[in-house]
Amino acid sequence: MNTILATTSRGLDELLKQEILNLCPDAEIKQSPGMLQFEGSKEDAYKLCLWSRLANRVIWILGTGKAGNAEELYKTAMDIDWQMHMESRHTLSVQFIGTNYEIKNTQFGAVRIKDAIVDQFVEEGLARPSVERKMPDFPVYARLQRDNVIIGLDMAGASLHQRSYRQETGDAPLKEHIACAMLMRSGWTENMDKPLADMMCGSGTIAIEAAFMARNIAPGIKREYWGFSKWLSHDAAYWDSLVNDAIANQIESKSEIFAADYNRRMIAIAKDNADYAGVFNDIKFSNQDATKSSPPVATPGYMVSNPPYGERLGELTALIPLFSEWGKRFKEAWKGWHVSLLSSNRDLLRVLKLRATKDYGMNNGKLECRLVNYVLSEENTVQFTEDASNHEFANRLKKNLKKMKGWINKVDTNCYRIYDADLPDYNVAIDRYGDWLVVQEYAPPKTVSEDKARKRLQEVLLYLPTVTGVSPKQIVLKVRSQQKGTKQYEKINQSGTMMEVYENGARLLVNLTDYLDTGLFLDHRNTRQKVMQLAKGKDVLNLFAYTGSVSVFAAKGGAKSVTTVDMSNTYLDWAKKNVALNKLNGPHAFVQADCTSWLSDHKGKYDLIFIDPPSFSNSKRMQSTWDVQRDHVTMLTNARNCLNDGGTLIFSNNKRGFKLDEEALQALGFSLENITQETIPEDFSRRGNIHKCWILSLSRDALSKEALSSEAL
Repeated sequence: MNTILATTSRGLDELLKQEILNLCPDAEIKQSPGMLQFEGSKEDAYKLCLWSRLANRVIWILGTGKAGNAEELYKTAMDIDWQMHMESRHTLSVQFIGTNYEIKNTQFGAVRIKDAIVDQFVEEGLARPSVERKMPDFPVYARLQRDNVIIGLDMAGASLHQRSYRQETGDAPLKEHIACAMLMRSGWTENMDKPLADMMCGSGTIAIEAAFMARNIAPGIKREYWGFSKWLSHDAAYWDSLVNDAIANQIESKSEIFAADYNRRMIAIAKDNADYAGVFNDIKFSNQDATKSSPPVATPGYMVSNPPYGERLGELTALIPLFSEWGKRFKEAWKGWHVSLLSSNRDLLRVLKLRATKDYGMNNGKLECRLVNYVLSEENTVQFTEDASNHEFANRLKKNLKKMKGWINKVDTNCYRIYDADLPDYNVAIDRYGDWLVVQEYAPPKTVSEDKARKRLQEVLLYLPTVTGVSPKQIVLKVRSQQKGTKQYEKINQSGTMMEVYENGARLLVNLTDYLDTGLFLDHRNTRQKVMQLAKGKDVLNLFAYTGSVSVFAAKGGAKSVTTVDMSNTYLDWAKKNVALNKLNGPHAFVQADCTSWLSDHKGKYDLIFIDPPSFSNSKRMQSTWDVQRDHVTMLTNARNCLNDGGTLIFSNNKRGFKLDEEALQALGFSLENITQETIPEDFSRRGNIHKCWILSLSRDALSKEALSSEAL
């Protein structure tokens, strides 16, 4: 007898314990999260390798001991008689799990154990065993627990969930042992005479594992590589007899198993996988949409599925309406069925509007998930109708759109804000860009729990298509928290998809998916008009230019020349595209530079300067940090030196609580006019503090005094 360690995913411990007891009835099991230990024979370990549907690893423990530091770990590994288990010509690998105060790196731990094994052979005058990461002859497994380590032979050599029948998978494949756990927790394994359906089957894992169960096929039967094959204590005759018995005891399936997916390519992959697994004829495949599906047979059975979780934020915009429609379809067509769904987003499942009977925690990879069971009884299939007229957020949005209707018809743009955290519980901003919506979720206040904020956001996404008529596929979701400096411009996606919008006679490019901001600040719509009105015949400088929308309007206003300066080549290229899109052929200069240092050294003169800097920046491309409150006087002093006589400077920023140093600027000779209110568009009037804006003009008196001062010098 020897100590055997079996590992599994968190949440499957109890199921694995029952499985071990079924295979090894005399086992006395010690259980801890994700691990079970018992004293067993080599035959017990072989049975687990071949027959366990739930274990990840089966470890034949070779030694345990102290591992408080590298020396203790080395000694514990050295105390094992490796020559009893492997030959020097064998290749080896070491998988090391865990860290402690002294051993902070798993790779370091693995190397120390490898060194001990190799040194033991060398000290006996034998050849050094070599390391092989893929399919080694002798795979060593080590688990560090505080200051102690368990070292053993990984009997399988690789995770047992790898059944060797997958030819291809989708984007987020379900692990085979998790599929088995779902089937067990659903109740189907106790009622295999009832039909089983997976209407979001992906690459077919749930259906294939169910067919294995129905036909009593050992889950490890197709694996060709085993970690014990070159073990000196391997009992090849017993193993071969175990495999032969498993093949002889396979049966014909009496279960009806159905697998469907809306994606034809995934159905093709699932069919190939089932064929390679040898259960193609045991599963009926079809291509259909789960939200429109009907039961494949008249007799109610079990539906077990692994729907998309919406781990990526943008996916929720499509998934929430999908789950809403799926819930309605369950109630219409699937009465009497048992439904089990796995998700890392419990709130997303609540969109189904079904009452759960039980749910279980289990990890799918690193994701903490819940398997939720529903019984579609009469009580649970009462149809729920989404009534937007009775919902607080939907009502407010409809009122906003009704109130804005006249303004929308008059304003010359197809991009504007329709909602801006009007209701504290629904803390989002919603902007319309043509036929698209961009939903920006503000970080919730401390008084609102994370769970409540997430539920409110899902309600917003659920009602938006109904109220606005915009397809869920054209709703983009972003999370906005307090951003500093250039962080608001950082890339969050890679699609590169540009879309053309219009505003007051100009055509502009926006990107709704790749950045936190879209490339067009809608709250500066009136400000851009102000620049256009002032630009005629003038040399214009646009600093912190972003995508150059102000440069476009300056040129459209008849500017003599336009100079566009930004630190980002990406945004300067975008600005060039915006200028070209409007066929503005006048003198345009595009400068890639840190605006603050460029302005301090610049000798050029301009009649109109527009400056809209970030509140804060610590970009590596800047010579120092930037804080608009701290540094605005220095920047505006440098800008004053670039103004022609009688020139005008428009200064704006969006820092909350910003206070313009009027005394310092007046001492520079500026006359100040606060134009904030006239630059706030009507669709942003509720949030009047979204930006602040001033016109700074050099008075004639100031210019005269400056001239006299120069003459005196």
